[in-house]
Amino acid sequence: MTRIAVCAPSTPITPEDAERVTALAAAEFPQVALSFHPQCFAASDHFAGTDEERLAAFVDCANDPAIDAVWFARGGYGACRIAEDAIAHLAPCASEKTWLGFSDAGYLLGALYRERIGRPVHAPMVSCIRREGGDEAIRRVLDYLAGGKTGIETCVDPHPRVAFNLMTLAMMGGTRLMPGLANHVVLVEEVSEYLYAVDRLFFHLTAHLGGIAGLMLGRVSEVPENQRPFGATPEQIARHWCDRHAIAFLGTADIGHDSDNKIVPFGLASDA
Repeated sequence: MTRIAVCAPSTPITPEDAERVTALAAAEFPQVALSFHPQCFAASDHFAGTDEERLAAFVDCANDPAIDAVWFARGGYGACRIAEDAIAHLAPCASEKTWLGFSDAGYLLGALYRERIGRPVHAPMVSCIRREGGDEAIRRVLDYLAGGKTGIETCVDPHPRVAFNLMTLAMMGGTRLMPGLANHVVLVEEVSEYLYAVDRLFFHLTAHLGGIAGLMLGRVSEVPENQRPFGATPEQIARHWCDRHAIAFLGTADIGHDSDNKIVPFGLASDA
């Protein structure tokens, strides 16, 4: 039995979200057991509880020796406010856990990877049940936690990999959350940003990616329409900044803010 704890380091989910995911897991994946921390449903302004409440819930899940995996409930914004303190409060048993999420949860995944604590994994979150096709996204994660490999992104490059939201990774650059990514293939995706903002993010991020094995671009979706056309596609933007910093552009990746978002174990997929 794989025991999975769910907490919300950023924004809350609803009890209905939890009920839908719990029902799907019970019906199709009896080898996993889900437990939702009550903090998942808390609200304090934008956040799933205060910084202190979100930190305490994360630490509760992380330091429970009976838990095998910690699954982040939802992104939005907020994980960066607790990430450094969260790492400082982890017990040795945290190193035995798998950590799953994407988007804003990338702040915690990056910090955990930097400190070599457990197995961070880019993966859909509980809130993805709301998306069109969201059941399949949830099945992909539960199958992975039950030992399946079919939902993993299929890049065949032999280097270790990481995957992040572009904004999240760019904001980590130069902070104590940023992991060392030399010799890694870095996968990035983005949602709801103007193309000029995507360009600005690549300007900043690529300056922090010296020594990586290459960059892959996931989906850049729901791009707002600007008053003036930017004049370059997301791939052209990525290629431009990779060229400026002598980073190999390795093509597209099957990740994004959608129900087709694939799983990317940090490091080598064979180590997952």
